[in-house]
Amino acid sequence: MAILSAEHSDQLFWLGRYSERVYTTIKGFAERFDSVMDIKTEEYVEYCKRQEIPNVYVSKEDFVCRYCFDEKDPNSIYSNLMRAFDNAVVLREEIGSETLAYIQLAVYAMNKAKASDAPLIHLQRVVDNIMAFWGMADDNIDRDSVRRILKLGKQVERVDLYARMKAEPGKLKKEVKRLSGQVLKTGMQYSIVKLAHLNYIIEVEPMDLDCIVEDVESIFDTGEEKMAAGF
Repeated sequence: MAILSAEHSDQLFWLGRYSERVYTTIKGFAERFDSVMDIKTEEYVEYCKRQEIPNVYVSKEDFVCRYCFDEKDPNSIYSNLMRAFDNAVVLREEIGSETLAYIQLAVYAMNKAKASDAPLIHLQRVVDNIMAFWGMADDNIDRDSVRRILKLGKQVERVDLYARMKAEPGKLKKEVKRLSGQVLKTGMQYSIVKLAHLNYIIEVEPMDLDCIVEDVESIFDTGEEKMAAGF
């Protein structure tokens, strides 16, 4: 079997991260900000701080609109979905056309949400299509290396976001354990020290959420050194 290139490994990893970012962010966003009228200025300011998003928004209404749907805002949910789509298109041969189709459907639902007076309904369809994407990836991708790198990106992003969103400790601990298992399955190079420290932190009360984010972001460095898999 051909070696998976470093470039495609990196794209798979980030497809996993971006798709999970959209999924978890929409769910968390809807839970926190189900009504614009209920949002306090300090709440969205704190949200931006925890997500390390520049607070460029002039009001709570501006925040809700632009953070969800502004394609010119690199931190918006829309922009992250388009990054997932761009990676999925390049990886069509690795993930299959049927798997790609669900990311395309998610983009369609996002555009419907942007134009709708009831955007949360269509945002839920974005979530549903990403869930279907993951199901199809499990069922339709034959190469273990492709599935594992994709899931690794997903799990890294989930731990990162759960820590930023201050998820319930038991829930966060469960996802860290899943991440540890996924790291070992991929056979990728990783920081043993960082992974061990991450597993140590989740057993200490209270959990240091900022340290969890720092550790999970530094287990892999896909910005400077591309990952290569030869399974």
